[in-house]
Amino acid sequence: MSAWMVSGAQASDMAAPRGVVELFTSQGCVSCPPADAAFAKLAQQGDVVALAYHVDYWNYLGWVDTLGSKENTSRQYAYAKMLGRHGVYTPQAILNGREHTNGADLNGINTRLKQLQSTAKGLTTPVHAAVNGEEITIDVGGVPGQTGKANVVVVYFTRQQTVALEKGENTGQTVDYWHAVSTIQTVGMWDGMTKRYVIPATVLKSQKNDGAAVLLQRVKNGNVPAAILGATVIMAPQP
Repeated sequence: MSAWMVSGAQASDMAAPRGVVELFTSQGCVSCPPADAAFAKLAQQGDVVALAYHVDYWNYLGWVDTLGSKENTSRQYAYAKMLGRHGVYTPQAILNGREHTNGADLNGINTRLKQLQSTAKGLTTPVHAAVNGEEITIDVGGVPGQTGKANVVVVYFTRQQTVALEKGENTGQTVDYWHAVSTIQTVGMWDGMTKRYVIPATVLKSQKNDGAAVLLQRVKNGNVPAAILGATVIMAPQP
């Protein structure tokens, strides 16, 4: 039984977040531990949707990232296309699906999120989610004047894991990794109107998943991630 499927328990979404930070990192990147530490603080703030995507392109340096995947790498390259960049780097933080910055700059990230929040580049569309028995319900609000469509994306993650790095550039370090992404799923499309989406809680097949972020995200050319209009996080009920 998934940790989410606790009899009589529910998990509601966080209060309206200030923004979304997607960190692209790697256990094999010598510059990443400071960003991982900053990201841990960000994840624990409780007012930001924080997601860590471990990439796999540094594996050749001698350590295969235990949390990395090709899917995470593909998402970073898709963001690079959206940003008009020819390459990728770690640690990179994508803010609200709109711009990038150094993932180790916690003060800079928080300052920029505040600035985006005060403009149309903040999270302007309400998104709420909850676990109700065998279902996860996702409610997306309508916004007057909002045009165009967006995808409803569910990103599953593990709250916290500690990994001892035995090879590569970070040999000998033990690092706490927060909100490492395991799976990304598009579960619906939003057309600007108030709408509810229902998905089975059984989609959480792994005991490692104890949280999920719901992102309302525009896409370009069919599959390139773009601006995030709204977001929330739901956590697994505790036994």
